[in-house]
Amino acid sequence: MATANLLLHPVRMRILQTLVGAGELTTAQLRERLPDVSTASMYRHVATLTRAGILEVVQERPVRGTVERSYRVRQDEALVDEEARAGMTREDHRQAFTVFTGAMMSDLDRYLSRDDADPPRDGVAYRQGAVWATPEEFTALVEELEALVARRTGHSPGDGRVRHIISFALVPDKAAVSDKATGSDEATGSDEATGEGGAAGG
Repeated sequence: MATANLLLHPVRMRILQTLVGAGELTTAQLRERLPDVSTASMYRHVATLTRAGILEVVQERPVRGTVERSYRVRQDEALVDEEARAGMTREDHRQAFTVFTGAMMSDLDRYLSRDDADPPRDGVAYRQGAVWATPEEFTALVEELEALVARRTGHSPGDGRVRHIISFALVPDKAAVSDKATGSDEATGSDEATGEGGAAGG
């Protein structure tokens, strides 16, 4: 398991996002997919992730006097462990979430910059909902979401598949809890008043 500082660096996050679901890629292939990342920066961050055990070398072959390596993500290691999360301050969470949402914005911007971008056709979506859950129900919900994505991460390119980036954030709505307890629905809106989850986005 890794620390938040290790995983939530903007460039390292993009490297991991590029590799997840892509099987294995060489550094040269990563540079093709992330052309705005300099060669030196790419090699430095790949080396950092490899030393940390988050990336693993799956193949080596000689190429013009050098060794070309293919890398893949060790998904069991590409997580911030419980101990590291427990040690994060509120400011650490703010900074980590800023990096996380910034990476999401970069993903969307790269997509929208393509000449063939067509959000309705391509299924671009950004939605938000709300659920009431006990701690046990919430844990089960997270496990269900992770399992849904994990079942499809083993798919390879081809057969008409298009790679999609799936991101989600889970934030307790403490204000909604206190307002519900006092009988007020002002802070949660009409959807919460009727017990239905809200949704918004494309």
